Amino acid sequence: MPAARRPHRYPQRQTADVAGRLSGRDLSRPRRGRHGEGQRDLGFARVLDHRILGVLTRLEAEEARPPGVAVGPTTARFLFSVCAPQTDCEVVEIGAGRGYATVWLAAAVRHLGGRVLSLERDHACLADWRRNIAEAGLEETAELVEGDARETLPMIDDVFDVVFVNAANEQYEELFQLAREKLEPGALVIAADALRAYSEARQADPTLSSLTLPLDRGLEMSVVLR
Repeated sequence: MPAARRPHRYPQRQTADVAGRLSGRDLSRPRRGRHGEGQRDLGFARVLDHRILGVLTRLEAEEARPPGVAVGPTTARFLFSVCAPQTDCEVVEIGAGRGYATVWLAAAVRHLGGRVLSLERDHACLADWRRNIAEAGLEETAELVEGDARETLPMIDDVFDVVFVNAANEQYEELFQLAREKLEPGALVIAADALRAYSEARQADPTLSSLTLPLDRGLEMSVVLR
């Protein structure tokens, strides 16, 4: 378990900036005012090198063989598009599996600086996660924390910009509450395959703006307002 995390490196984001992602903005293009004209055209080809693409192609080919890809390619690309335009994006991934989504997330945040902290308790996945991250050349961007997220998450002293939850969905409510104190206005929580009760609770929360996205098995995406 890592010691206290490095402090958050920039102030709270304006809620309107992040809420704009929910209104149909092209997520693959960073805002012109933040990163300049030279970085407007952000596409997959600019940040997914041959090592990353090789790992992703292999994992997608293994999808039908358990334990294959736990996150659909459409969801993975969506996560990439959410994270890639952000500078110094700090991500916590709850339920890393073999690292398919981790590769997408780490490739995204590496582009403009950032880090992915992946939490995984299944010992059968840990060696594969390390192998896949190493083969993709992302060891400096992604870090693995072993153990049950309900135990490890409270021990992490950091503030996150994006939380991706892809664990046992009956635990989502508890995991959300554990992550909530580590989020500032503008942060995103994206939950894959969420139960209806979880989605309803997020959409009824006045401190969030939340909606269900029809991607793969369904995503609940919540923006922290306050």
